[in-house]
Amino acid sequence: MKEQELTERQLVGSRIREARINRHMSQADLAVKANISLPHISNIEQGKTGMKLESFIRIIEALQVSADSLLRPDVPEVKSLYQSEFDELLADCSPKELDSILKIVRELKATITRRDDNDI
Repeated sequence: MKEQELTERQLVGSRIREARINRHMSQADLAVKANISLPHISNIEQGKTGMKLESFIRIIEALQVSADSLLRPDVPEVKSLYQSEFDELLADCSPKELDSILKIVRELKATITRRDDNDI
């Protein structure tokens, strides 16, 4: 059971890190906005430590993300949030830009799949 908890902490920490980076925030920025110490933010992102519910709420508010996106991104409702975000990002793209983005996403997906296959 402890090993699974550690894995979950690492997954959530990784998702927090990804959300922070996507918002162009440093760990220090997040620490200030969430009123959490910088070392604690670092440990959370690395999955070295857990966090209290109050800290998690401050983190999601600072990042302006849903708790679901950090806890369970594979839930259908969360996937629809991702789809909506993609739709917004692509809404004003030209056909040439869409083609370029599609090529990049295909290559990125293939790379991730190959990496995941090698991890097994």
